[in-house]
Amino acid sequence: MTTHFAGDTAILTGRSLRRILRSPDTIITTAVTPVAIMILFVFVFGGAIDTGSYSYIHYMLPGILLITIASGIAYTAYRLFTDLQGGIFERFQSMPIARSSALWAHVLTSLVASLVSLVIVVGVALIMGFRTGAGVLVWLAVIGILALFTLALTWLAVIAGLSAKTVDGASAFSYPLIFLPFISSAFVPTDTMPAPVAWFAENQPVTPIVNTIRDLFAGQPVGSDIWVALAWCVGILIVAYGVAMVIYHKRIS
Repeated sequence: MTTHFAGDTAILTGRSLRRILRSPDTIITTAVTPVAIMILFVFVFGGAIDTGSYSYIHYMLPGILLITIASGIAYTAYRLFTDLQGGIFERFQSMPIARSSALWAHVLTSLVASLVSLVIVVGVALIMGFRTGAGVLVWLAVIGILALFTLALTWLAVIAGLSAKTVDGASAFSYPLIFLPFISSAFVPTDTMPAPVAWFAENQPVTPIVNTIRDLFAGQPVGSDIWVALAWCVGILIVAYGVAMVIYHKRIS
């Protein structure tokens, strides 16, 4: 059964990836907005923000990476919605394939597309002066955190794609997620914010993730932030996966 599921998922993931290769503008578009924000903040606002020992490009890059992921998952919800409207899932139901493999194919496609977009953004950051002494293990840790965050948000996108009534509704859910890093430690220290805003910034998932990645790049001890970040990612992933599967089984029965 496991081999059957893995094989079906691999085939359907290949199908989804070929759709992206035929329309690479989705990946380019996903990367353009975060790059534009990065350029704007570094060269326009960066000089006015005190980030201590960090240069501003080093300080804000982790937040930009999370915005990149949040931008990309809107396309996951869109692709899933169009597949549902096109009757693809009904056709899959008549074939001898694992039932959940169609969903996992969309999730894995989102993961691959997001990683490509992240590589583009990091490449631009390097051109803008970002440097890190992080070794291979640290980079693997950063990639692991970003991949886990991507999976968590992608399953939220699956819920949106399964539940939406219109194309706009399928992708609009990602807008709050894109703006969430702006109310966190991603762009300014939280101690410069008014008390209620600072409380929210300190107690939402983006701040510990950003702090962890920033400290990893800087070679600083990550402290408890990494455990809080992982708890947020795993918690969102488990809840979103459970809700998505319930909706999927009700929708495709």
